Amino acid sequence: MSLKIQHIVPEIQAVFHGNSNLEIDTVSIDSRSLQNNSGTLFFALTGANNDAHHYIEDLISKGVQNFVVNYIPNNLEEKANFLVVENTLKALQDFASYYRKSFHFPIIGITGSNGKTIVKEWLNFLLSPDYNIIRSPKSYNSQVGVPLSVISINEKHNLGIFEAGISTKNEMEKLEKIIQPTIGILTNIGSAHDEGFLNLEEKVIEKLRLFENSEILIYQKNDLVDSIINKKTKTFTWSFSDEKANVLIAPKSIAGKTQLSIQYSAISFDAIIPFQDKASVENAINCLMTLLYLGYLPEVIKERMQLLYSVEMRLKVKNGINNTALIDDSYSSDYQSLKIALDFLEQQKQYKKKTIILSDIIQSGLPIDALYHKVSELITSNKIDRIIAIGEEISVYSGHFKNIITYKNKAEFLADFKNLIFENETILIKGARIFQFEEITTLLEEKTHETVLEINLNAISHNLNFFRSKLKPETKLMVMVKAFGYGSGGFEIAKLLEYHKVDYLGVAFADEGISLKSAGITLPIMVMNPENTSFSAIIEHQLEPEIYSIKGLRAFLKIAEQKNLEKYPVHIKLDTGMHRLGFQENDLEELISTLKNTPSIKVKSILSHMATSDDLEHHEFAKSQIALFEKLSSKIVSELSINPIRHILNTSGISNYPEAQYDMVRLGIGVYGVSNDASETKYLENVGTLKSIISQIRTIPAGESVGYGRRFMADSETKIATIPIGYADGIPRSWGNETGFVMIKNQKANIVGSVCMDMLMVNVTNIECLEGDSVIIFGENPSVSLIAEKLGTIPYEILTGISHRVKRVFYRE
Repeated sequence: MSLKIQHIVPEIQAVFHGNSNLEIDTVSIDSRSLQNNSGTLFFALTGANNDAHHYIEDLISKGVQNFVVNYIPNNLEEKANFLVVENTLKALQDFASYYRKSFHFPIIGITGSNGKTIVKEWLNFLLSPDYNIIRSPKSYNSQVGVPLSVISINEKHNLGIFEAGISTKNEMEKLEKIIQPTIGILTNIGSAHDEGFLNLEEKVIEKLRLFENSEILIYQKNDLVDSIINKKTKTFTWSFSDEKANVLIAPKSIAGKTQLSIQYSAISFDAIIPFQDKASVENAINCLMTLLYLGYLPEVIKERMQLLYSVEMRLKVKNGINNTALIDDSYSSDYQSLKIALDFLEQQKQYKKKTIILSDIIQSGLPIDALYHKVSELITSNKIDRIIAIGEEISVYSGHFKNIITYKNKAEFLADFKNLIFENETILIKGARIFQFEEITTLLEEKTHETVLEINLNAISHNLNFFRSKLKPETKLMVMVKAFGYGSGGFEIAKLLEYHKVDYLGVAFADEGISLKSAGITLPIMVMNPENTSFSAIIEHQLEPEIYSIKGLRAFLKIAEQKNLEKYPVHIKLDTGMHRLGFQENDLEELISTLKNTPSIKVKSILSHMATSDDLEHHEFAKSQIALFEKLSSKIVSELSINPIRHILNTSGISNYPEAQYDMVRLGIGVYGVSNDASETKYLENVGTLKSIISQIRTIPAGESVGYGRRFMADSETKIATIPIGYADGIPRSWGNETGFVMIKNQKANIVGSVCMDMLMVNVTNIECLEGDSVIIFGENPSVSLIAEKLGTIPYEILTGISHRVKRVFYRE
């Protein structure tokens, strides 16, 4: 990219302040990941919870000179070049549309409810031997992601593959102007994002807008799309049964694979794909149709289709050997995805040392020397301590890098593995698919049993922003990470929350806070239930205790005075009706007197806890708690002449009593995707998925029993699968004996017999499954809320009950 600012100004309808002759070679929206600062055009995007204009002064100090803004921050007009627009997101989209018009090679645009990213990645794999491809990184298919993807095109590319995702009306028209696809693919149309549309027809109409100017549209023929599609649009359709389709396909399952019998005009051939599930078969057929349209011969199609692989669409954080954390991105290696992976690595602060294991970079579109110079700059800016490079190409250009060890291939690395030291560090494993870095991941991964709790960090971010949208702009936010993040894992979640600039973290006990501080968390942390014996450790690690009794106050003051502390922050808990912990009204006189007479501490906040914020039947009681909190906290504020943070609302209170937000709210289980309000739950995303595998499958005859106590008796021949998870892992015993179920191959499998300590058994008589197949214990279905409801308990108990022997795997989509 090389563009003069003077040419950009009219394209984004900007008013310009500065030197218009400067050239732009990079566009960015992320203040954390800038490399070539002087040639960067920074778009200061604004959102409900963030305003990038706040970072401009710091960026100027780092050498950034060019900004697209809604307004020029105070005292900065003479310090940089500013392109002032009404809406910076629209300006970014307009810029991408303008930039896209400079290129005239085929562009494949993909949309649909499901399968977009998989089809894109498979097409990249299938077509890469013949094209230099630019594609959307990861799932960059949004109003922001699409323009950033298109802006990455350069003159070396000769094919583009971009996906477009929408969640409501009037979004696709903007994306069409940016992508301008010549070839369109419509994948499966399902229920994803249904809430943004009146009905399925409206959603299809909106998605089809992406293809209004395309030369061809590929899709599975169906009556709804056929009735809506613009009659001027040329189509290339496929079907399992409709003879009006251009291509008829007959699938047949064969030993874990699927044979596709293709009938296209006068051409007939069979292709094998290594999948059997319906979604993968449909996605593979859309790819096959694209190859047919592009004129590939059946022999080439057959050869390449059988090599398709499962696409891992997310970055995973795993526990590694010798106190290491692994970021597993061992399935792609291009420049854009490397940037994303390094950004993710930067957010992981558990260990100071950072290592990257990196393969050759594939399909950058840049001259090789320039590519590795650029990669070197990127790695240097992310302060990587050690580079382990694997590949012929990167080895040749190793001179661009510092602290690099090179191996020409994976075999050389594996042979030398015993001589390398991996300990107390975070390791990013980043490799192109052909390098098969999975073997390296297996070597470095901490060995545990096959049961894992997967934590979706994107979902936590989504849920956090959902509740933030309910707050007044000035209301602060504390997020509870007690009980190790409701069973999800404390540090990783705390780090994500720190990245999202929440104001406080809350833990139950001092040791939880100490672990977070020791791992590098810098946010203030309130300890809600400190023991008197932990006060010295609390002070040592700069935690902030909740004080809820005169006895506790005196004990803390004694230690604070011994340490000659001044104005150490504490949080005063009031009992307004919960009757668990806190100062009552008759304690206030002594509390205020004590606080008046000490310089050792300061009241950072005053809080209380609502007993019935989730139950509107007790609305009057909740209101009385709020009223009493107002009365008691106001008395303390008045008597001490202080201005502390006040907070009483928890997750349910945020939704049900917005008038009582005060200065801060405490978000708990809501950030983990659980709400007591069904109408609210539909806007939240599932965070935790507990997975295991099938250890063994056996068939028992009628009359035989399963498990302890013979509590299940087979009334006919029954196929039983054993799953390596039990009550020692946190599965309630009451979930057994056909009360509960797991999901295998998207089908319910009832739990039969008693839940054992380390195992449970399920009925899979009517499910086609194999040993080693994945099992969902909870996630989308069954949800934690559903399990809790059936067992007469609360979701907190289910989540916090998951044992620490269950490995946590954190991932980002």
